[in-house]
Amino acid sequence: MPLDLSAIRSFENLEFLARQLVDGFITGLHQSPYHGFSVEFSEHRLYNPGESTRHIDWKVFARTDKLFVKRYEEETNLRCHILLDVSPSMYYPAPGFDKLRFSILATAALTTLLNRQRDAVGLVTFADAIELQTPVRSTSTHRHTLLLALQHLLDRPPTAATAASPGRQTNVAGVIHAIAQQIPKRSLVVIFSDMLGRDAAGQEAALAALQHLRHQHHEVLLFHVLDRATEHDFDFAERPYIFEDIETGLEIKLQPNQVREQYQAAMTRFEQELALRCGQLKIDFVPVDVREPFDKVLYAYLVKRAKGK
Repeated sequence: MPLDLSAIRSFENLEFLARQLVDGFITGLHQSPYHGFSVEFSEHRLYNPGESTRHIDWKVFARTDKLFVKRYEEETNLRCHILLDVSPSMYYPAPGFDKLRFSILATAALTTLLNRQRDAVGLVTFADAIELQTPVRSTSTHRHTLLLALQHLLDRPPTAATAASPGRQTNVAGVIHAIAQQIPKRSLVVIFSDMLGRDAAGQEAALAALQHLRHQHHEVLLFHVLDRATEHDFDFAERPYIFEDIETGLEIKLQPNQVREQYQAAMTRFEQELALRCGQLKIDFVPVDVREPFDKVLYAYLVKRAKGK
């Protein structure tokens, strides 16, 4: 059974959780119609039509009816930079079920998966500026260092995130531009963010920053993290609420039915535009819901990994 946030609240050790998530995901792949997709994925890659058939693993083909090519040490391993939005809006909707917790656990699982494939990974956390930026390495020691940093972030209360810089806002554009300038080699950049800017100009700037990454020949995988029930569908009970902007502290009092239709239309336009622009830039755009299992994140990564070979 796939693990989601509600199923893992009782676990505290992030490294153990990451292993559980990855092991469960791989087991599920072998038991699913996609059986064979991940067969010894540290040693195989999908066959690309037109290349030599000399290195096809026919034993794997006999078991899976899919063509895989044996990987060799001289093949360049992947370099992956994971960008994690830790701005105040990522602490929504509630402790233990927030977007940041989902993104941290997904990042930990991806880091574990990358390490098993002997790929190099680095971590960047950001809000209005870069908070943490690590080297990109493939060692088990480095993976442990990243998981410790993620564990610290997981244990940090939301109040600590805003105490040092009250009212700070997400600066996705500025951070992505900075990272695009710093990455020396063609890499995969994985982004976890709700992409919620203050206005249309901020959202346009974020898209321009994503274009900068593509201009530098990097592959990009964007996980658009939302609590879809409330942030997209505006599914609130019909009673008066005081809605507060987590990043600015601005408040407004209203009943959901007063704005639900307009809100849903605006969010649909926003997400459709984001998906369209990402498609034009050949960026993999993956909407994810914090109430759903993590498998969608891991599978999207494996698909991207296979296409990049």
